[in-house]
Amino acid sequence: MVLLVVAMIVVGGATRLTNSGLSITEWAPIRGALPPLSEAQWLSEFEKYKQIPEFSAEHPDMDLAGFRFIYFWEWAHRQLGRVIGLVWALPFLWLAIKRRLPRGRGFAYTAVLLLIGLQGAIGWWMVYSGLQEGMVSVSQYRLATHLGMAFVILGVLLWLYLEFRNRDRADSGRKFILPGVLLGTTWLQIVAGAFVAGTGSGKTYNEWPLMDGRVVPDGYLIQEPALRNIFENPAAIQFNHRTLAYILLVLFAVAAWRYRRVPALTAPIVVLGALLLWQVALGIWTLLAAAPLNLALLHQFSSVLVFLTAVWLTYRGRNIRY
Repeated sequence: MVLLVVAMIVVGGATRLTNSGLSITEWAPIRGALPPLSEAQWLSEFEKYKQIPEFSAEHPDMDLAGFRFIYFWEWAHRQLGRVIGLVWALPFLWLAIKRRLPRGRGFAYTAVLLLIGLQGAIGWWMVYSGLQEGMVSVSQYRLATHLGMAFVILGVLLWLYLEFRNRDRADSGRKFILPGVLLGTTWLQIVAGAFVAGTGSGKTYNEWPLMDGRVVPDGYLIQEPALRNIFENPAAIQFNHRTLAYILLVLFAVAAWRYRRVPALTAPIVVLGALLLWQVALGIWTLLAAAPLNLALLHQFSSVLVFLTAVWLTYRGRNIRY
């Protein structure tokens, strides 16, 4: 399940970055499992796409071959969502009927099923925002909600897996607050990255370490009320994403020093440190190159690895003495 959700996040990133997310204009959870199978069906789907604002604004010269390309990405993303739902639901229901669910874990496993269903609804809620008059892309608020929920599901699944692998191990250690803060900040940074992607902020201020020659760019608080800048102002959105990266590095350095004599945490700390340095360097490279597709996709995939390692560190920290 963890691997399937990772694949879902990567395919979702490709769907967004290839501007394919609005190619399917209907939500048909069952009927939509099959792609168009005839030329007439393809033409029908293409005509539906031509009716939304994105087509006339961004793809007025698109032909049927081009439409098939973007349709494939969105269909693959939705199909993978169906697979994830079935791969969890079928064995879950079978084990529930047979009363073979691990004791004390029924609520957690049920919660995962509900979260997967909720994520599908959030996905359509996000797509629907981009189909409205005057919209040529999905709402960045709904995009961030969709991506944030994907990482919540991913974190819960990895946590349950680690609990299953260590089910005979007592939880006797003190709770580690710092790794939890590090994990929460990592999730927040990923959500901030969704706002960067959703507003195209990664294609502005393509320099580093300054932004247009300044530490804090001009126009950081240009919109009223001030809170809107965090979510809608490209200058503020990119600055915040950069700043959260620096905060993550500082938090990691503190954690690495604090737990340097805890052998059980050595592996996750070393891996997390390497991944954070790679992710920051990759983020700078992506920014300087004005966010090309290949680097942007790699940057998103690397964020998945960072997040999984942060979950691993947090889980392992709560199960040891020190």
